[in-house]
Amino acid sequence: MLKIYHNNRCSKSRQTLELIQQAGQEVEVVEYLKTPPTAQELREVLQKLSLKPENLLRKGEKLYKENYKGKTLSDEEWIQVMVEHPVLMERPIVVKDQQAVVGRPPENFLTLLD
Repeated sequence: MLKIYHNNRCSKSRQTLELIQQAGQEVEVVEYLKTPPTAQELREVLQKLSLKPENLLRKGEKLYKENYKGKTLSDEEWIQVMVEHPVLMERPIVVKDQQAVVGRPPENFLTLLD
């Protein structure tokens, strides 16, 4: 089963979810703005993505520009920032077992299918 960290207000997230459903895949939808991941969940997702926390940030967001742009934080500090402000997480993220992809473009999730 796939899991998508989803923001319904994001067109790429909606497109990715639609493609998953069209492919007939079972999917658990996590509306991460309503139910943010814990720090441990975020660490696991980052490991599956093979990304450093800073690389998962949406640096175009007003919140990032006003509060974090130009700052040098540790990986754990960036994780805590995303736990406290999940809007700063890149979206959507699709997870299957020990793999994950960012759905930009939405078709990226296809790499998770057997």
